[in-house]
Amino acid sequence: MSEKYFQIAIDGPSGAGKSTVAKAVAKKLGIDYIDTGAMYRALGLKLLRNSIGMDEVEKIKAVLDETEIDICQGDIILDGEVVSGLIRTPEVSMAASACSAHGFVREKLVKAQQKMGESKSVIMDGRDICEVVFPHAEYKYYVTATDEERARRRYKELLEKGEETTFEETLAAIRERDYNDSHRAASPLRQAEDAQLLDTTDMTIEEVVDYICNKVK
Repeated sequence: MSEKYFQIAIDGPSGAGKSTVAKAVAKKLGIDYIDTGAMYRALGLKLLRNSIGMDEVEKIKAVLDETEIDICQGDIILDGEVVSGLIRTPEVSMAASACSAHGFVREKLVKAQQKMGESKSVIMDGRDICEVVFPHAEYKYYVTATDEERARRRYKELLEKGEETTFEETLAAIRERDYNDSHRAASPLRQAEDAQLLDTTDMTIEEVVDYICNKVK
């Protein structure tokens, strides 16, 4: 890889603010943001639309072979359809977590993500970016917060989108997602040894963004 390009890798659990931080850092540094979680959500959405169970391996493989997921100017495009506004529901979130547990799913999407970061400077967030997607990234961070704080942020986000839910349901979903992501066989969620821990429980988004940007500069 040319020395003029650099990669910023961000891992962390659901609701930690990874995407919000990554988008802001990308804008401030003038680099591309790749939302890897949205790629899994897009696949999860397609599986739900086709009534395919997350344990129906052969059917998932067949769908994956004929699925195109792209990211263009912040929009998530599934088979030519912009689905950015359809993939943030709790149902799609759980589907994304379940389908991403399959090694063959992660293998295909990881290759796509690595290709995106080969020819330009990028910032990428997800759950296995530091160890699997960009193990040699120059800048690595594990962004997290308490489960209650993450649930509070996600609950507020869902209410603003008109979703009908409760804080208790949101917290339960966060904790279930944490368990599933950290106990899966393929690339479980964990902090990479060379990634810096950023606990954002008592930090504003601006403080986190400034911290990362100052390190990169």
